[in-house]
Amino acid sequence: MGTEPLPPGQRLAKGWPAHYGPVPKFRPDRWNFQVFGATATGGKYSWTFDEVSALPGVTIETDLHCASGPTSTDHEFFGVAAHTVLELAPPAPQVTHVMAWAEYGYSANLRLCDFASDRTLLATHHNGEPLTVEHGFPLRLVVPHLYGYKGPKWLRAVEYMTADRRGFWEERGYHNIGDPWKEQRHSYQEE
Repeated sequence: MGTEPLPPGQRLAKGWPAHYGPVPKFRPDRWNFQVFGATATGGKYSWTFDEVSALPGVTIETDLHCASGPTSTDHEFFGVAAHTVLELAPPAPQVTHVMAWAEYGYSANLRLCDFASDRTLLATHHNGEPLTVEHGFPLRLVVPHLYGYKGPKWLRAVEYMTADRRGFWEERGYHNIGDPWKEQRHSYQEE
């Protein structure tokens, strides 16, 4: 991936910047991943960490693009494909968006088509090793074709929505879609 061109306005970052600040404590006996909202059945779905780990996994290679400009290259992620989640917990036909919910109440909204992309992943591993807590262990959403704020660390739930609603950074002036190839960084750029 590192030989691919960078999106406009991006610069190559050295290394893979980690999260600074408090990180959530992982308690396997209390941790679960949920899907709720406008599901096809009207019900809520829930998986323990062991159940998520037992789901079929896929590997993707990608670069990661931050809306503030850095791009880090040559990442290999392993985890559960988002389309697997959509098959196990089908959305209602009228669903257009999802909200990805993470620890500390962090959220990121995505169009359903972006979440359903073949390359969107609920990652458990990076470069052959379990994710570190600074990089989102036990579960991190990776949406390679969008800026990094659309892929929260410490993912806990996906909410199916029949109308769009802005997530944490989107409410604070970041672009609602976040396509790095179109430089969709800020909300004032929205049409």
